[in-house]
Amino acid sequence: MIDLAITIEDIKQAQKLLTGICERTPLDFSHRLSELAHRPVYLKLENLQRTGSFKIRGAYNKIQRLSKEAQEVGVIAASAGNHAQGVAFAANALNIPCHIVMPSGAPLSKVEATRSYGATVTLHGADFDTALDHACALQKKTGMTFIPAFDDDDIIAGQGTVALEILEQQPDLESVVAAIGGGGLISGIAIALKALKPSIKIYGVEASGAACVTASLAAGCVTTLDRVSTIADGIAVKRPGVRTYEVIRNYVDDVVCVDDEEIARAMVVLLERCKVVSEGASAAAVAAVITDKLPKTTDKTAVILSGGNVDVSFLSRIIEHGLSAAGRFARYITTISDRPGSLMVLLRAVAETGVNIVSIEHHRLGSAMTLGHVEVQLSVETRDLSQIKDLSDRLSRLGYHFTIS
Repeated sequence: MIDLAITIEDIKQAQKLLTGICERTPLDFSHRLSELAHRPVYLKLENLQRTGSFKIRGAYNKIQRLSKEAQEVGVIAASAGNHAQGVAFAANALNIPCHIVMPSGAPLSKVEATRSYGATVTLHGADFDTALDHACALQKKTGMTFIPAFDDDDIIAGQGTVALEILEQQPDLESVVAAIGGGGLISGIAIALKALKPSIKIYGVEASGAACVTASLAAGCVTTLDRVSTIADGIAVKRPGVRTYEVIRNYVDDVVCVDDEEIARAMVVLLERCKVVSEGASAAAVAAVITDKLPKTTDKTAVILSGGNVDVSFLSRIIEHGLSAAGRFARYITTISDRPGSLMVLLRAVAETGVNIVSIEHHRLGSAMTLGHVEVQLSVETRDLSQIKDLSDRLSRLGYHFTIS
């Protein structure tokens, strides 16, 4: 076991350093999420933080504490999104050089946002690991200080300031939920919360396709996954930090997993019912609360909405995916006779179930088509999964053979 040198005093000192740099983000009571979770739910809206996520807290706390000599040389980091923007903003605020290495496939919006904070951005490699290797090589050449994303005492202490605000805003909270990637955020808040209110419960949430902490806890040591696959790119981490693993193991009450369907559905609920734009990482924490992955209690619960930096084009796909997971959208593909009136018969059958048709595609040509038949693709809006079942049952009774996507 390593020595956990971070204390509540370190986190309080970080809060002082962040005054005037970070926003004191709202802790908002959500009626809709409370209904779904059967407990009072409050959202800590770090999606409204400067740069769109909590990452600025740890980045500024780390960079501000560097020696004058190190600040003059500058800082370097590797990131595909939020950490990049947090480091770039902090460096700009302190007027020091900053170099960020991002994967070549990073969303243009995130690349431009990072550049807008004054950083030099290099696009390198197809994935984060390749970008990280390149950043480490550049660090050795330039002498810049490497700013890690999570496994660092100053980074962890900075992220822990979220917890200080939460308890100031709602002292009678009984549990706090946060997503886990590398573990910086949940480590910081766990140290702070357990020091100030030992009775409080702390729950971490991972994407099931990137559950490196769950695997590490099961193995009893830090474990590296062979691969990760999740729509929540902010927590798509193969290996937790050595320091963050120890904090989680000692202070976090439980770690649960949610799948991509649940994450997408939570993003839609947040957007539609809470009027909140959330990225997949923070929606994972919400998903755990509204899908009963946590112990059934009536605790007053704060969910940290860690960020809102989601690409608009990706968001549109997630909305469709989330609606589909919730039974609110479906795409039917079937074949009908290529005769006048055949399409009308199909559409009448759909209309009689009360389903709303969004779009129709009608194809006569294709390698799988037979003469005298056409393929029809219907995109429909539905009330819920039971209405999809009603429509499917009706089409089956009428002799239609179809697939749903």
